[in-house]
Amino acid sequence: MKEWDLIATATFGLEAVVARELRNLGYDDLKVENSRVIFKGTSEDICRTNLWLRSADRVLIRMGEFTALSFEELFEKTKALPWDELLPEDAEFPVKGKSVKSKLFSVSDCQAIVKKAVVEKLKQKYKRSWFEENGPRYVLEVGILKDVVTLTVDTSGAGLHKRGYRQLASQAPLKETLASALVSLSYWNTDRLLIDPFCGSGTIPIEAAMIGLNIAPGLNRQFDAENWPQIPARLWEQARAEAMDLKKNVNLRILGYDIDGRVLKIARHNAQLAGVEEYIDFHKLPFSQFSTKKKYGCIICNPPYGERLGERKEVQALYKEMGKKFSNLDTWSIYVLTADEEFERHFGRKADKKRKLYNGRIRVDYYQYYGPRPPQ
Repeated sequence: MKEWDLIATATFGLEAVVARELRNLGYDDLKVENSRVIFKGTSEDICRTNLWLRSADRVLIRMGEFTALSFEELFEKTKALPWDELLPEDAEFPVKGKSVKSKLFSVSDCQAIVKKAVVEKLKQKYKRSWFEENGPRYVLEVGILKDVVTLTVDTSGAGLHKRGYRQLASQAPLKETLASALVSLSYWNTDRLLIDPFCGSGTIPIEAAMIGLNIAPGLNRQFDAENWPQIPARLWEQARAEAMDLKKNVNLRILGYDIDGRVLKIARHNAQLAGVEEYIDFHKLPFSQFSTKKKYGCIICNPPYGERLGERKEVQALYKEMGKKFSNLDTWSIYVLTADEEFERHFGRKADKKRKLYNGRIRVDYYQYYGPRPPQ
């Protein structure tokens, strides 16, 4: 079975989380770079990683990487790659592109040249001058960074954050991949209570439940590569059967609170679609009424950021209230994602660790406050 160079793309700051997920899946020969983790894999690995990666954005096949300073060089080096080994005669292959700090800065021209080079390569194999492109979809991307061209084919289709359970969402939903990473970066495990006091449409509690139950996040969705003739349907069937067998049966204690009853209906609906509704209790509760007598739990939350000018004072007051209420939870570990760079000052306590991340295009920090280990 052919082995490919594969790339698991990652949002900036989550590369180490994605690398750890790959190691847990049994992939040891990894190269971690900005916004991506490179590894080798076969068709079976394309199936497994699409099904199992929680914090990655996509799984790509790297067709080639080279330096190009002219359009002629881009054309010839693209044409030399083994496109005929991957693309069938009827393949639909749109080309996406991006260019940063490179001599070849016109993205549309680069896309057109890559498309032409691939067509010329396919002409040599299939002995025809025109291709209908009415078959399986292979999305190509030409990415140029400082004159280094990376050519990839997307195996995922829709981004891996599209789990299939969030048909409804609140106004500013947290991406599923980021929510999963927040849980993975915490000290939470299935023996501990988890609370999200600003749960919105339930993404953090749902992703935590899926982690705790070992539910493959891609189990209930489709991928572009499922239609590729190179990957037999039986490999996808085997990967899904394996995922079903690996689901755990554990007792989870997860609570989600929010002030908005409407958004909690969405959260319950999403949890039902994800198959975890019986493991999460959602309750309408303003933060002013938040309290718990439990010990050694975890709070993971994404409170309001106050991006609009009129909201900032209100949000800063909320952060102060969070600091007061959470100060009583001296056995708890607390994790807060926010874009407010003055969060620690309002919260009244310096974080044990702070991690720079991105929530969509918003630059955020993940403030981590570690409580003591629970007694054995």
